[in-house]
Amino acid sequence: MSIMNPHLKFQSQAVAKPYFVFALILFVGQILFGLIMGLQYVVGDFLFPLLPFNVARMVHTNLLIVWLLFGFMGAAYYLIPEEADRELHSPKLAIILFWVFAAAGVLTILGYLFVPYAGLAELTRNELLPTMGREFLEQPTITKIGIAVVVLGFLYNLGMTMLKGRKTAISMVMMTGLIGLAVFWLFSFYNPGNLARDKYYWWFVVHLWVEGVWELIMGSMLAFVLIKITGVDREVIEKWLYVIIAMALITGIIGTGHHFFWIGAPEVWLWLGSIFSALEPLPFFAMVLFSLNMVNRRRRQHPNKAASLWAIGTTVTAFLGAGVWGFLHTLAPVNYYTHGSQLTAAHGHLAFYGAYAMIVMTMISYAMPRLRGLGEAPDARAQRIEIWGFWLMTLSMVAITLFLTAAGVVQVWLQRIPADGAAMSFMNTADQLAVFFWLRLVAGVFFLIGLGFYLYSFRQRGRVTADVPAAVAAA
Repeated sequence: MSIMNPHLKFQSQAVAKPYFVFALILFVGQILFGLIMGLQYVVGDFLFPLLPFNVARMVHTNLLIVWLLFGFMGAAYYLIPEEADRELHSPKLAIILFWVFAAAGVLTILGYLFVPYAGLAELTRNELLPTMGREFLEQPTITKIGIAVVVLGFLYNLGMTMLKGRKTAISMVMMTGLIGLAVFWLFSFYNPGNLARDKYYWWFVVHLWVEGVWELIMGSMLAFVLIKITGVDREVIEKWLYVIIAMALITGIIGTGHHFFWIGAPEVWLWLGSIFSALEPLPFFAMVLFSLNMVNRRRRQHPNKAASLWAIGTTVTAFLGAGVWGFLHTLAPVNYYTHGSQLTAAHGHLAFYGAYAMIVMTMISYAMPRLRGLGEAPDARAQRIEIWGFWLMTLSMVAITLFLTAAGVVQVWLQRIPADGAAMSFMNTADQLAVFFWLRLVAGVFFLIGLGFYLYSFRQRGRVTADVPAAVAAA
């Protein structure tokens, strides 16, 4: 017989906990492989041939995608029942899907590490429906099918919960984002022989996830947490949410064109891609104003100060990473020189961390004390440790971004803007950037230490703070 958790409004919300825990385990793996790659940048034969750079990179990026998906799913399983004001349709289905997804993810990563990629394609019968071999979509076809099945079951579970319960702007926005995630994932199964066409539809997955429907998921999670920690009226927060998602979709969908500049697409995308992607920082700037405005208008002091910090921090960092650093090289005349340089890596690191890693950690920070039966917030010592983790990780990621930006500027100058008609070769340019890569590696070590603080804070959450009144918790 299961023990009732008095700190959860609905007992079925407990299914979010294994998703959050496994997401953080995968996050640790992602950072470890990132450090290995960082060292391989400056010590080229490190762990070769045991772990070649291309395999480490594949594992690093795939772990990023999968741990964020686990985080989104855990957030949805916690958020949707409260918003629908009823128990989850099938907690048993949620747990079954968790184990299926976890097993598929672990087996795929082990396949990358211990089976040559060509052998993995042969082993998984890729020739029946060829989908492998593309960046970020390296998963075997059978894994892609498994992800599709898991997401379909996930959407069914949430959809039935909402259908029988209350519909709110937050739950509708989250479901729209999750359905969009599932729809655009289907393009991962389309692998045309024409390289330009392949890239065209490849961006339908990669861009329209991270610069489209994922922003809806992020916005709904942020709105949910802000309602809980500020006590501001739901109607006010929902109006902000509508404006933000409208801007995100308008700029994000057409802004996909900034990836079409150099792949053989019509010239009109030089204009459409430049103009609309230049507007993409607006929804992130709106999120900054949104979070600060809600905190300033708060009607209560929430005891979970760490969750409040994560909520504000994700909007500011996302605006810098996705907005400012994205704008730096999004215009076609600039992108002509910067495309695929270390500036792209700088933007990608800060954007993914700020927009998606931090919003998942915001949700975990808010929800985990209740999921563990500790009340609405952990004790002060645990929060201090968590806040140390926040600042170490965030400042380290900013440092990584600055070092990669400097490397990108030097790379463009040496490799893309030739002096006297003689551009420096790629490998010679990389040698000139070694100092920036060493600094990036040091910053990465500090990031891992910050993540260690964040995880260690969970071991300290033994004492319970005062609960909020039931009426506020149920808002």
